[in-house]
Amino acid sequence: MSGFPPAVPDGAPIRLRTAGYGGDVISPTLDTVRLFLHSLAAAIWVGGQFALAGVVPVLRAEAPHATKGAARAFAKLAWPAFAVLVITGIWNLFEVDIANTDTAYQVTVFVKIAVALTAATAVAVHSIGTSKLALALGGAIGALASLAALFLGILLRTGS
Repeated sequence: MSGFPPAVPDGAPIRLRTAGYGGDVISPTLDTVRLFLHSLAAAIWVGGQFALAGVVPVLRAEAPHATKGAARAFAKLAWPAFAVLVITGIWNLFEVDIANTDTAYQVTVFVKIAVALTAATAVAVHSIGTSKLALALGGAIGALASLAALFLGILLRTGS
């Protein structure tokens, strides 16, 4: 598989010898931490939306009074996760010399940022909306745009 294992700038993977283990283990780098935090936040933001979408119909049927509480509880996790996505996303941009990438990469970055902003806006509309239309459209557009941003992030990382 091309590009695996990932190499550090000098071309050699960093290896950590572990006591009691017969082999070397690749040591994490700051890039690993950055990508892990970004992926974890995306899992919470995107995965949580779909998990909640699966739970809400059951809550509506079994305990209608609990749906708003569940949504508020999720928001306490989701919005900090989105903040981590923004911070690590900006950090990701600083790690890539955008000016020296091809046009397709630059356009994809722009589209990803636009889609992520659309997701945040739609989820905010869903969160503060009072009409059924605002709740439905905000939730649907927010979830689909979040999923698209996740896909575009993977596309940017893998390049294909």
